[in-house]
Amino acid sequence: MPRPVHFEIHASDLARARAFYESTFGWKFQQYGDMPYWSIVTGDEGDGINGGLTQRRGPEPAVDGPINGASMVVAVDDIDAYIGAAERAGGVVALAKDTVPGVGKLAYYKDTEGNVFGMIQPEPRS
Repeated sequence: MPRPVHFEIHASDLARARAFYESTFGWKFQQYGDMPYWSIVTGDEGDGINGGLTQRRGPEPAVDGPINGASMVVAVDDIDAYIGAAERAGGVVALAKDTVPGVGKLAYYKDTEGNVFGMIQPEPRS
């Protein structure tokens, strides 16, 4: 069955977006040639996927607009610490932290570019 292998974040201000994700999750960015595109390394090989950061083509999302596209969810070990990091980096709450029974603690935020992403602290495995 096909599985996601890459994600892309669209941004109007690429430097601001890089700073947000570097500050929040510690992701590493490397420009791809001379293009306005950066490869994103989210961690060591294994669970998870890497992605890219690209120039947005068109207007920024409306502040109160619906999600237009897919959203990514990042697994974290301490959701409160990462919520703090996101807020210090300029992120704002899209959907406050809540507990999903049998799954874990989940919160959705908007990055500095208006993109919505989730953070989940999975419940410990038995």
